[in-house]
Amino acid sequence: MKIIVFHGSTRVNGNTEFLTYQAVPKEKGTHIYLRDYNVLPIIDQRHDEGGFNEVEDHHKGLIDQMLSHDIIVFSTPIYWYSMSGPMKLFIDRWSQILRDPAYVDFRKELSKKHVYLIAVGGDTPMVKGLPLVQQFNYICQFYNMSFEGYVIGKASKPGEITKDTAALKAASMLIK
Repeated sequence: MKIIVFHGSTRVNGNTEFLTYQAVPKEKGTHIYLRDYNVLPIIDQRHDEGGFNEVEDHHKGLIDQMLSHDIIVFSTPIYWYSMSGPMKLFIDRWSQILRDPAYVDFRKELSKKHVYLIAVGGDTPMVKGLPLVQQFNYICQFYNMSFEGYVIGKASKPGEITKDTAALKAASMLIK
């Protein structure tokens, strides 16, 4: 099974990345750091007569990579009780892909994927991160993807995740 990880953190070598590497070491999957790509916000043209305008950015290339893998791991810090901005931009644009004639099987292809979520937050994340878990669960339901599980870690300052031994252990056993 081929694994792809979408890292939503804007911080290089942050707590969320560290926790994610416990689940999917760098050499065990394809790691995409969304901060390194240009993904523009969606302009909602779903109801425009001509549909969506073509957008010149990295989004379709990221979609192509995602579709070539069996397992998708979304890795994001918890920002204001939700996913990070780069992650949100990436997923928001899926609405555009749904209507792209080059991706007529997008929904069907996503329905074959197994999805995991790894998130880290500092303010009681086991409770306040639950809306984020629900959000990913709903995204998976919409596309008939199999939401396999999640790990939430607790950390704020750089390096603090190493103190959350329960999250580190859970991450190491997340994908089997």
